[in-house]
Amino acid sequence: MGRLFGTDGVRGLANRDVTAELALDVSVAAAHVLAARGEFEGHRPRAVVGRDPRASGEFLSAAVSAGLASAGVDVVDVGVLPTPAVAYLTGALGVDLGVMLSASHNPMPDNGIKFFARGGHKLDDEIEDLIESRMREPWDRPTGAAVGRITPDVGGAGERYVHHLVATLPALLDGLRVVVDCANGAASEVGPAALRAAGADVVVINASPDGRNINEQCGSTHPEQLQAAVVAARAHLGVAFDGDADRCLAVDATGRLVDGDQIMGVLAVALKERGELVEDTLVTTVMSNLGLQLAMADAGVRTVQTAVGDRYVLEAMRAHGYSLGGEQSGHLILAAHGTTGDGTLTALQLASRVAQTGRSLEDLASSVRRLPQVLLNVTGVDRTRAGADDGVRSAVEAAEAELGRSGRVLLRPSGTEPVVRVMVEAAEQAHAEQVAERLAGVVRERLAL
Repeated sequence: MGRLFGTDGVRGLANRDVTAELALDVSVAAAHVLAARGEFEGHRPRAVVGRDPRASGEFLSAAVSAGLASAGVDVVDVGVLPTPAVAYLTGALGVDLGVMLSASHNPMPDNGIKFFARGGHKLDDEIEDLIESRMREPWDRPTGAAVGRITPDVGGAGERYVHHLVATLPALLDGLRVVVDCANGAASEVGPAALRAAGADVVVINASPDGRNINEQCGSTHPEQLQAAVVAARAHLGVAFDGDADRCLAVDATGRLVDGDQIMGVLAVALKERGELVEDTLVTTVMSNLGLQLAMADAGVRTVQTAVGDRYVLEAMRAHGYSLGGEQSGHLILAAHGTTGDGTLTALQLASRVAQTGRSLEDLASSVRRLPQVLLNVTGVDRTRAGADDGVRSAVEAAEAELGRSGRVLLRPSGTEPVVRVMVEAAEQAHAEQVAERLAGVVRERLAL
């Protein structure tokens, strides 16, 4: 059996992989591990539990709350709220643990369990491993007044989160019309509420979650509806969240998509101008478009690249105190205001930049010219030799010399499959395709199983 916790908590098919029994067991184990580490010493432990609107979240959140309460932890059930809201509330309320039930942008049948430590930060791998090792162990159960209590929130948590978001803005959104696609997800109420509280004229689509329609042909994974709605409403811009609203993509007034790389570019320049971009540095992953790196160099912003995954971005940010980082997918972290990616916060900050400068989003985003990017999967190869084979290395070096400053080559072996991913960026699409096909041929020939 593989490790229970993945890069973003426990995730899988609800009621098959992620069951009520698993949710209860892992919550009890989490309480035991934190207690053993002294996290509960001197006070009665407390936790915040939230979820996205998936039908399975109802029984899974009940199981998590039951597990925590049975271990003596008092629980505040905040109901349907975004993942970053649960992270924020974990810190703002001073509780010992936060738990979010969500599978983010995954299809509705999936679900997941994500834990936040005190302060709202993701649990370290070491603690996750300890939790897994202590699941289903015999234990001395509290009784009587020592059992935990479960208290449902009556709306105050969402209001507190919205107030926090609006308070981060350097400029309000008066005069802006914004279309928001909530993906029928966790931000269906607080997303539009935050934009309205900031002064925007808000047009809302896909904000009627029924437990089954989350991420269904809508939100950041399917922006086509938003693109049409922005043009039809003659809006200044549009924003799209995913199911748990930890990411945001945007659309300019012409209906053109503005991805996470372009949003990062806009916000990095804004923070630099205000003197709030720590060491004038932006943290991205290796999959961010070279166009972002070139645009940032022109703006006097240094870019630091990490492995793919928001957890690696966050690790680099925390290690060096950087203030902004993210992924092309729209998962952005603004360290001054949150401990994890926050789609609603990103949307507000982006709209605020439009309002503050008086420039269109199309104009602001144009500074990041996305270079054509070609990604090919080469199957049936020995992925472990991708970085060591002399022939592959020589082909990569030749391609990099050919592309020069206006291009980039990246080979990414799969973590589990006999696959090597060949990514090439170039100034022209045809050139990128030509170089990618050539490299894929070398990889296929040299690394064939």
